[in-house]
Amino acid sequence: MSHPEHGHSHPAPTGHDHGTSTQSPPPDVRDPDAGHGEHLAHVGPGDHTGHGGHDRHAGHGAHGEMFRRRFWIALVLAVPVVGFSHMVAELLGYTMPNFPGAMWIPPVLGTVIFVYGGMPFLTGGWAELRSRRPGMMLLIAMAISVAFIASWVTTLGIGGFNLDFWWELALLIVIMLLGHWLEMRALGSASGALEALAAMLPDTAEKITGDGNREVPISELSRGDLVLVRAGARVPADGTVTDGRAEVDESMITGESKAVTREVGDTVVAGTVATDSALRVQVTAVGEDTALAGIQRMVADAQSSSSRAQALADKAAAFLFYFAGGAGILTFAVWSLLGNLDEAVVRTVTVLVIACPHALGLAIPLVIAISTERAAKAGVLVKDRLALERMRTVDVVLFDKTGTLTRGRHQVTGIAATTGISEEHLLALAAAVESDSEHPVARAIVAAAGSRVPATEQITATDFRSLPGRGVRAIVDGTEVTVGGPAMLSDLRLAVPDDVAAVTGGWVQRGASVLHLAHGDRVLGAVALEDAVRDESRQAIDALHARGVKVAMITGDAQQVADAVAADLGIDEVFAEVLPEHKDAKVTELQNRGHRVAMVGDGVNDAPALARADVGVAIGAGTDVAIESAGVVLAANDPRAVLSIVELSRASYRKMWQNLVWATGYNIIAVPLAAGVLAFAGVAISPAVAAILMSVSTIVVALNAQLLRRLDLDPGRLAQT
Repeated sequence: MSHPEHGHSHPAPTGHDHGTSTQSPPPDVRDPDAGHGEHLAHVGPGDHTGHGGHDRHAGHGAHGEMFRRRFWIALVLAVPVVGFSHMVAELLGYTMPNFPGAMWIPPVLGTVIFVYGGMPFLTGGWAELRSRRPGMMLLIAMAISVAFIASWVTTLGIGGFNLDFWWELALLIVIMLLGHWLEMRALGSASGALEALAAMLPDTAEKITGDGNREVPISELSRGDLVLVRAGARVPADGTVTDGRAEVDESMITGESKAVTREVGDTVVAGTVATDSALRVQVTAVGEDTALAGIQRMVADAQSSSSRAQALADKAAAFLFYFAGGAGILTFAVWSLLGNLDEAVVRTVTVLVIACPHALGLAIPLVIAISTERAAKAGVLVKDRLALERMRTVDVVLFDKTGTLTRGRHQVTGIAATTGISEEHLLALAAAVESDSEHPVARAIVAAAGSRVPATEQITATDFRSLPGRGVRAIVDGTEVTVGGPAMLSDLRLAVPDDVAAVTGGWVQRGASVLHLAHGDRVLGAVALEDAVRDESRQAIDALHARGVKVAMITGDAQQVADAVAADLGIDEVFAEVLPEHKDAKVTELQNRGHRVAMVGDGVNDAPALARADVGVAIGAGTDVAIESAGVVLAANDPRAVLSIVELSRASYRKMWQNLVWATGYNIIAVPLAAGVLAFAGVAISPAVAAILMSVSTIVVALNAQLLRRLDLDPGRLAQT
């Protein structure tokens, strides 16, 4: 990529590795599992079929409130039901009040509790039955219905049964309502990431018009409007800075705690905060088109997406229904054959209650909700839940070089001055000549001089002129000074001093761009420019190695440039001189060798490779959160954030399995006890105790999932461990 001013070939930090295509890859290159989430519509405690088909993310709060209200009303009604129970009176040794109609208090209030408190379970069970997908709601509905019918049969004196379940039925429903309320609260707090994102937007904006500034609701903003963002205020919409310079807190978008400088021409994102100065911003996106809205959609999709562990939980829940149903029938048959019909009904109800796969239904959705929330807060936006799950199995991370491991722009990496000339003076001369040029190389030299050369030694040049295909020239103190590449030296017939040539030879070998500076008819020295390697890249690669993950790099740059970067960073394998359209073939090559590959790129021309990889990670997306080909999007431009994905994947998968093992193991042990296999030894579980044990199992699963909140996803800290 020769520049007309400098006349030599530069490495292409923004060339080979960056294109303009943003088209989605064809369906056949996408992950075959990408569409397997649809079957999950009925899964999870926050989305029981009987809950009216509510949206999982919008409905947790409403359903939590519904269960809370029913719980408290049922609890108040349950107190007299328990108090007027003959069994409870005998157990506690008190005499029940005896007044006309007292005997009807338990059945009447018990019926109210059954109808009002049990309605969510009854409607849920009926919906599961109609959809032919039996689950926990049907088990609960069967249990409370058997207890209700048996209690009325006893109350009415039909058949001589002694199955007074009113107090146990009341407590059973109260405990079930409490368990569901706590469950909805847990899921609601996990899904709170969406509400938190929505809360980042201000209600109003200060719009700049020809008649002055006026405050308007953000819903009235449109593209092209000019708004004033005062110091300490939030940006109301995505836009471009037209005036001002401020440190902007973007932590809510990128997860980076350090504020970044935004000035004229830079983009700002809705919800971020101008911390120290005011900005004038021209609106480029509002409403559903903003980055914040895109992130909200992404978090919602990820929280509702499926996983392999969830599919296993689905199968386990279905199995447990048939297991519990079969165990209930067998329990009733055995106790009936033993001549104890009362005990047969009691044991059957207990089995149905204790076997409810409630904890199993909560095991996976709660982990998904919490892990996705934690990821969003850390600037890791999960688009495909399966991609996050697969990250734990990845053994090779393939990084795109330019813009990912490097900054995608030139940086002065070396200065060689001939005898009698200081490096600072050489750099000051070069910066003076380049100061009027807009070329990225010129800006890099000027920036280097600004940080390395004292203000008192800065030099001013005049009569700037571009030399197409060769370099640039200007006049300094009456003498012509030229900066350029080999073509310039050839035209001027200048020889490079031996002490300078000895240094520049090494630069050329590693692929650096070399510019020589000629003062009159004498070459004073040279500067090396290279695509700047991110400091974070080395930390990321070292940390991945420490976790047993190999690192590869892919780039369109020349082999010697790629090898120099790889040697500097300790990369295991290099793919150089690869055209954008061939990058996915290199991913396939690694996969054919038996590797599980995560591809990390900028999401622009890397789309086919991102889609081909086992996990596609788009890095440094900033406001572009709609990258179709990536399963995970990193809002910050920090390669260390890949460590956050690895840690989150491993931790969330571990929690899923812990919850699955607990939920299934509990049922395997509890069901036989509920059936009365140890009744001969005096060990028997009542339906109310069964409800308590089932709720405790659910709480254990919820608390275990909550431990994910303690996971530290800060890339900087992860890189040090």
